[in-house]
Amino acid sequence: MKRRHHTPEQVVRKLAEGDKLLNCGSDIAEVCRQLEITESTWHRWKNQYGGMKASDAKRLKELEIENGRLKRIVADQALDIDMLKHIAEGKF
Repeated sequence: MKRRHHTPEQVVRKLAEGDKLLNCGSDIAEVCRQLEITESTWHRWKNQYGGMKASDAKRLKELEIENGRLKRIVADQALDIDMLKHIAEGKF
C-alpha cells in the first residue's frame, strides 16, 4: 500500500469529517474505511491534533521543525565546546 503524507490541514479536516460521521452513528471502523486511514492512524491523529483548527495544526508542525533545527544547532555547539576544551588541555 502506498504511504500518503497528509498535511496538518488535511489531518484536521479528516478528523472533523470523521467526528461528524461518528456523531451520525457510524462506528470507528466505518469512519476509518471512508477516510481511507487505519484505526491506529485515527487514534494517533486524534491524540496529536484533537480539538485543533487547521491554522493551529500548521503552526504546530512549523514549531516542531524549528525545534528540531534548534536542537541540532545546540548539539553542534556542545560538540564544538567539548572539542575546544580537549584542545586547550592538550589532549589531542
